[in-house]
Amino acid sequence: MTADRPQRQAENTYVNDAESGAEMARLLDQERLLTEGMGGLFSERSDLNTISDMLDVACGPGGWVHDVAHTYPKIKVTGIDISHNMIAYAQAHAEVRSLTNTHFQVMNALEPLHFPAESFDMVNARAALGFVPTRAWPTLIAEYKRVLRPGGIIRLTEGEWGFTNKPALETLLALSNQALHKAGYGASATGRHEGLTPMLGYWLRQAGIQQIQQRAHPIDYSFGTKAYAGAYEDYKLMLKLAQPFWLKMGIATQDDLDTFYEQIMAEMAAEDFCAIWYLLTTWGEKPR
Repeated sequence: MTADRPQRQAENTYVNDAESGAEMARLLDQERLLTEGMGGLFSERSDLNTISDMLDVACGPGGWVHDVAHTYPKIKVTGIDISHNMIAYAQAHAEVRSLTNTHFQVMNALEPLHFPAESFDMVNARAALGFVPTRAWPTLIAEYKRVLRPGGIIRLTEGEWGFTNKPALETLLALSNQALHKAGYGASATGRHEGLTPMLGYWLRQAGIQQIQQRAHPIDYSFGTKAYAGAYEDYKLMLKLAQPFWLKMGIATQDDLDTFYEQIMAEMAAEDFCAIWYLLTTWGEKPR
């Protein structure tokens, strides 16, 4: 299949509204928060000399792709996303910044990717929990492997949230994990956690990926920390944008969610607010 093949209307499995302008703004800010919290674009490696073509899956509005393309002008970076609005913005922004080493395409990552085998040296996917059903992960990783050249790298980053000293935030994030579990996302046996981080290495091994390594990234967004302002703004939007999904899953009423919102915003504004978001990057190589 070629990259220019016309597509039928794809099923959107993203838990939020993928075409929302507010979600786009939130994702742009969150991209910067994550990259900084992870210690940079590729904090686990300093040598990218073997990488000339890179794929970013579910690129959203393209913030990470733009940053990679700007920092590494010799690397061609392709971003794919199911959202037409996200891709249109990402492409327009790349043109404004004269990032000629970028390419963006509307594509459903849960279907066979519209690229020939052995097209890329790295496949990057970050925070895919919100659109990848649990059952789809092995097939997804097998498709990443297909489009990799021998020796190419699959790089996955997922996280766990809900670690805070405040009751309303802890309660709502626990309910959110239950909603994700009920909808068939994550990998927790009980729905108490997101549950993906313990599984990433296993799924890579099952796909035949070798030399698997991991690196943890704790993002402390307690009051007064460097990440606090970005996290506060992220929650301010996310707690509204996720409400349709939470209501659909029946974890709370609208009145409950409105109360949670007010309580959480007040909790996060308190000087004793403490919270950490844990991320885990897991990567490995396709056999040569």
